[in-house]
Amino acid sequence: MTELEDLLVGAAGTAAAYRASLSDRPVRASRALDEIRRSLDGAMADGARPARDVVDQLVAAVEDGLVATAGPRFFGFVIGGALDAASAADVLATGWDQCAFNRVLSPAAAAAEEVAGTWLKDLLGLPVGASVGFVTGGQAGNTVGLAAGRHRVLADVGWDVQADGLQGAPRVRVVAGAERHATIDRALRLLGLGDARVEPVAADANGAMAMADLARVLAQSPSGPTIVCLQAGNVNTGAFDDLRTGCEIARTHGAWVHVDGAFGLWAGASPRLRHLVDGIELADSWSCDGHKWLNVPYDSAFAFCAHPAAQATAVSYTAAYLVGSGEGAPAMADLTLESSRRARGFAVWAALAQLGREGVAEMIDGSCALARRFAARLAAGGAEIANEVVLNQVLVGFGDDRRTDRIIEGVQRDGTCWLGGTTWRGRRLMRISVSNWSTTEDDVDRSADAILRVAAATT
Repeated sequence: MTELEDLLVGAAGTAAAYRASLSDRPVRASRALDEIRRSLDGAMADGARPARDVVDQLVAAVEDGLVATAGPRFFGFVIGGALDAASAADVLATGWDQCAFNRVLSPAAAAAEEVAGTWLKDLLGLPVGASVGFVTGGQAGNTVGLAAGRHRVLADVGWDVQADGLQGAPRVRVVAGAERHATIDRALRLLGLGDARVEPVAADANGAMAMADLARVLAQSPSGPTIVCLQAGNVNTGAFDDLRTGCEIARTHGAWVHVDGAFGLWAGASPRLRHLVDGIELADSWSCDGHKWLNVPYDSAFAFCAHPAAQATAVSYTAAYLVGSGEGAPAMADLTLESSRRARGFAVWAALAQLGREGVAEMIDGSCALARRFAARLAAGGAEIANEVVLNQVLVGFGDDRRTDRIIEGVQRDGTCWLGGTTWRGRRLMRISVSNWSTTEDDVDRSADAILRVAAATT
């Protein structure tokens, strides 16, 4: 075995052992930031060191500082733990070290993205002709979708924003729900539209956009360049906007419709939940994360657009030295904000190939069933469930805000599970997100028991 083979096999073994420990180890990190920093810090050596020594130092320094976010009892954010096939494919992607800029630079990466993208559109109920950009996360997905919308609504009134920018351009209206995700606002800032320009639409009791108020807001001003942002999966409650009605209302005003479906878009992969995204195909652009509910490694999301030319025009570029750039239909880096892109399509393809259509649906349905179980167990123990559990999100209250925050902190210290807090409708609440493929009923029961135990000891 060569030194490189020995190094990589050893690293893979360490990673596999860590993954095997996730079901039993405390979810919290047992080593503080300052300790880890001291183990890594020091004067940088003048000369080279053996690769094995470097890797061994890294493992020893950080191992006890790892939070078991990939494990079955991490409920702090809507993030899954990478599936086995996806993890292995990502290891290969690192080893193959492909730059997924275009078909010429990596035909293999291109093929993986094309096939996985086709499978994704079919699973999620999106138009077969939509373009798919493999981006880094929900922020990039929303930014690309809104960039495409900005281009299209201004082009429709004769303004070339790519060439002329926004100075002197017709005003672009942006209409979005009062409970939109914060990445929408940041995307608007990055695109020069400004988050103060958002015309907010009221939300209903569970956080979904009120369609009557959408119609009212749109009718307040004459028709002009307009973008409407809808949401599939409220970040706190999991609630869905009425996508069909929202798209139909927006169309009467000639608006571009973007759907932030970071995790909720996966409801389209489940026959039991598909009604929640009824009308999804009527929108113009969509954002969806892979490292959330598809359970692939981080740095994986998708920017879909029903108008491929608009997406490519908004974010692509060409240069004389870029071999293969600008040749043929838009693809790969033409549809994203990055050029030096890791080949994240390999892991997405592997996850979809491992699960199959039925496996994806079972994973989504299972998470939602476990969220309902979580809510029932906590409610039976005296906690308040503050939202209608329509998907995988549970909001829990324990009386006053201070007590709720103390219970959250106590649960994090306990280590049985990990979850966070949020502020919703002016209240501090515990927020539980169930999205890991490996979570079981036993994990939920152990976690609920730990939460109630901490609550009983907290005044």
